[in-house]
Amino acid sequence: MIQTNTVPVFEHAMLREIYEQPRALADTIERYAPDGKLATEVFQPVADALRGRARLVIAASGSSRNAGLAAEIMLEDLAGLTVDVEYASEYTYRSTHTIQDPGVLVISQSGETADTLAGLREAKSRGLPTLAITNNARSSMAEEADASLPTCAGPEKAIPATKSFTTQLAVLYSLTLYLARVRGRMTTPAVERHAQHLRRLPSLLEPVLEGWQQQIAALAPSLKASRAFLYLGRGVHYAIAREGALKLKESAYLQAEGYPAGELKHGPNALVSPDAPLVVIATHDPSDPDAMLRYSKVLQLMKEMRAQGATILAIATEGDEEAAGLANHCIQVPATEDLLATMLEVVPLQLLAYQLAIQNGVDVDNPRNLVKAVLEE
Repeated sequence: MIQTNTVPVFEHAMLREIYEQPRALADTIERYAPDGKLATEVFQPVADALRGRARLVIAASGSSRNAGLAAEIMLEDLAGLTVDVEYASEYTYRSTHTIQDPGVLVISQSGETADTLAGLREAKSRGLPTLAITNNARSSMAEEADASLPTCAGPEKAIPATKSFTTQLAVLYSLTLYLARVRGRMTTPAVERHAQHLRRLPSLLEPVLEGWQQQIAALAPSLKASRAFLYLGRGVHYAIAREGALKLKESAYLQAEGYPAGELKHGPNALVSPDAPLVVIATHDPSDPDAMLRYSKVLQLMKEMRAQGATILAIATEGDEEAAGLANHCIQVPATEDLLATMLEVVPLQLLAYQLAIQNGVDVDNPRNLVKAVLEE
């Protein structure tokens, strides 16, 4: 990013769209949770579609599927739904073998992704209620689904998804709060408290972006020669580990895999070495006992991996000296609720992918063999 008369000039669309995320999030949250209260009229079609349903299938591909994996934790933990997340390309061909009589939620940046659209049409042909989350309110999915919940990310030109991903998470979290309320799992004051925390995210993200970019630009050269990366997270943060790994693969052409942190010792540990860094999501929420238990397990793993000689890049909560002390590099994100931290911690992973792509000479806005929307199966 270059400052020209205080107006930033971005060398690449991907970087510009990373910096647009505070505004994209603010616009999306304003649509679904204005003034810290859910816009119930916006969600009424959802209530009509899902009435009497306690099960949900999420069908999506790529980054949108990673958002769906995060939503699975949100919807099951807060709203009490039974959720199954399918690859859209698989759902079309095995939909009769998934959980029976669910609602079906499709997620797609373009709203035109071929296999996801096919999944939506298969669900409709079976008489199942359908929801669509897209970045285009006039897309095929948005128009064909029983209920449409568009993001407000605005046009996204770079092929790697950035602001479309975080705004999908914002819509999914808002949907979770709504369903938790109408299903009697959460009181109105509790919903409004969570919604207020959601509304604070853009103001937490905006002031730290430039510092993150500078920090990651400084550490990226030490990772350039790495042969592979393992991204690790527990609970909802596993979905973000997967998204971080996907960003690195598609943006920088580097081998990366996302794993649940507890699975590292069940095979992937054989890959750990100084030139195969671990990217560990180690954020924590002191108000959530379950999150703190997962955090303690992540710290223990970091201790063991450091003793094993691993190179560790940690994404940790501001002020966390313990996680920082166990990592070779530590990027700190503002403190917030455990589920909401997903929308913050993914941004440094986007910036890491961007910086390593630039160092490797990749046209980061147009990586090879990829298109913005897959329109043919």
